Amino acid sequence: MASVQWRSRGRNYEAELQRCHHEAVPVEFGDYHPLKPIMVTDTKTRRGTRKGSTSSSSSSSSSAPADPLSSMLDGTDPLSMFAAASSGETSAMSHSSSTGDLGRKKRIKEEEVLGADFEPWSTKRGEILARFTTTEKLSINLFMSSDKAPNPGSSAVSEKVRTRLEELDDLEEGSQRQLLNLSQQDYANRIEELNQSLKEAWSTDQKVKALKIVIQCSKLLSDTSVIQFYPSKFVLITDILDTFGRLVYERIWTMCSDPRPLPDSFTAEDVNDTAKETCLNWFFKIASIRELLPRLYVETAILKCNNFLSKLGVQETLPRLTAMIRGIGDPLVASYARAYLCRVGMEVAPHLKESLNANFFDLLTTFRQISGDSIQKQLHIQRVEVPVYLTLYSPAINWILQCIAYRAPEQLLREMMERCKMMANNALLLNSIMRAFRPEFVATRATDFISMIKDCDESGFPKHLLYRSLGRSLACADPPESERLTILNDAWKVITKVRNPQYYMNCAEIWVEFTCRHFTKREVNTVLADIIKHMTPDRAFEDAYPQLQSVIRKILTYFHDFSTLFSMERFLPFLDMFQKDSVRVEVCKSIMEVFIKHQLELTRDPVILNAMLHICKTMHDSVNSLTLEDEKRSLALLIIGFVRMVSFGRDFEQQLSFCVEARATFCNLEPVLVQLIHTVNQLAMETRRMMRGNHSRKTAAFVRACAAYCFISIPSLSSIFSRLNLYLLSGQVALANQCLSQGEQIFHFGF
Repeated sequence: MASVQWRSRGRNYEAELQRCHHEAVPVEFGDYHPLKPIMVTDTKTRRGTRKGSTSSSSSSSSSAPADPLSSMLDGTDPLSMFAAASSGETSAMSHSSSTGDLGRKKRIKEEEVLGADFEPWSTKRGEILARFTTTEKLSINLFMSSDKAPNPGSSAVSEKVRTRLEELDDLEEGSQRQLLNLSQQDYANRIEELNQSLKEAWSTDQKVKALKIVIQCSKLLSDTSVIQFYPSKFVLITDILDTFGRLVYERIWTMCSDPRPLPDSFTAEDVNDTAKETCLNWFFKIASIRELLPRLYVETAILKCNNFLSKLGVQETLPRLTAMIRGIGDPLVASYARAYLCRVGMEVAPHLKESLNANFFDLLTTFRQISGDSIQKQLHIQRVEVPVYLTLYSPAINWILQCIAYRAPEQLLREMMERCKMMANNALLLNSIMRAFRPEFVATRATDFISMIKDCDESGFPKHLLYRSLGRSLACADPPESERLTILNDAWKVITKVRNPQYYMNCAEIWVEFTCRHFTKREVNTVLADIIKHMTPDRAFEDAYPQLQSVIRKILTYFHDFSTLFSMERFLPFLDMFQKDSVRVEVCKSIMEVFIKHQLELTRDPVILNAMLHICKTMHDSVNSLTLEDEKRSLALLIIGFVRMVSFGRDFEQQLSFCVEARATFCNLEPVLVQLIHTVNQLAMETRRMMRGNHSRKTAAFVRACAAYCFISIPSLSSIFSRLNLYLLSGQVALANQCLSQGEQIFHFGF
């Protein structure tokens, strides 16, 4: 019989797949869309006049009745959305051949400039609001809508232009009311109301009203009557400006999507004439604002819209806005205006570093005004000290320097340090430099920074704040090994002289990590002793529990050998400062979690046992009738983890004594008692194994003691099933060890 050899036939799967696909035919809605209005365009009118409205109105006949369906062509009705999606797919396919490569290159370039490692403004917002607070009364101007009722029947372009021009002329006259004696929370609530009013006005197509709200909010940034609240006021009001800028940009983007959507990597040539005219209309309206500050802020808010007009629009606008800020007289107001311009600039064009540098150098120039008569008089009236006033600049300077230092070379740090030296080591500038640049760069020059800190004038900016900023960098990066001890000594000499407990703990908390990371228990013990010395008088530790907890966490991060940890003389006295029950229990739980995780070997070290028993007893004693079951369970698991790590080797009597002590200490947690009973039963069986079943007089007495321990402990359990299981197990262990009378009593009592 002839054999047949099978061979596989070669197939081209890609070609077969292409043959199976149907040919894609784009669906052109175009003129067949049921809701698309009839557009009549007058070319002469378009060339001769410019639209004065920001609404997307066509130049159709004024006598035509208002079409209720045409008003929904903003993409909110289902058919328009479907048409836009379909046309977007087809236009994207046709447009990708010409702009696809360019768009990809542009996106890659922007991702290289501004990536995920750039800390966004949103992460700083909450910190600023929490830090810069006030108890003084504030005032605010609320927008009041005009009494003039609009004429809904008028649709002529000339009438609409005339009406809006009249509204713009009335922009700053009699359209606001002032609210006085507002608390900080009331002020924030009023700002949020204005933000909601802006969104409502925009959604109802009242663009001029929305612009009025933004202008009035921008004017509030010129008010420094409550100067300590100014950074928080800046955060609240710029939220409204961000909302306005986003709404304007999205509106113009929507206008560019007709008839086909605009690609992400668009150019000014891709924008249609209607969108360009609307965009220009917004810039002309903003240019008509009389006051400098609102005109600057509102134009900065819509800075991104320059991309619709020209390729170099943003690049040309940034230097002009930077120069405009030089006209602001108050240095604090000017610094935050520069910070907002840099923030929007980084979002729109992160690769344009020239404007960032120009803003920073202008900011350095304005420092001379701080010592001027006008600023000193203002601080005297508001009873604000110069160091407190200087801290108000920190968020603005930190943000500008962060933008400049983002992925900057190390050479830039050297230039900034030299410029700081030229300004006589300005403490505020030096502090911002250490916080803005990469920790690796700062750690390499830690000794140079310390020498600059020593030369700073302490009257204007406290040195302990400078050492705190330096410590934050050294906690993330390592300085040269030969300089570490000198750095610690120089820093701690200044920190230990700080008398204010809160300021002291803010610095000590940072430098504890540096000490734990690079030194032994001797140096850490010295730091703990100094903290106890500063925080014990007048019970100052009660106001610093979060910082003290942070110190414990950092020590536990670097010290996993608990024999070394508990041998520190000042560690347990440091724990005694946690006298609030809830805080003390949380600290004990954190210690137990680290112990269970990193203690891999069984221990009988008396130092560890005594300290851990004290910690476990603290957790156990916090249990009361109001404690939740989940909390009891978590505490019991931590204590059980400790019990399982205790072993005295062949000293079984010592092990039984420990279980007796633990039963008395943890009597309120049943899972711990169950574990102790299992431990004692295991101890009895281990004794039997060692004696090979033939007990001596001493071991027989020991196993009877184990049976007695179980017999006494089991009745204290409330769970009947746990008692039955343990009676059965303990009785079997007693019988296995030839304790007949004890086993009989256990079975008799249990069943």
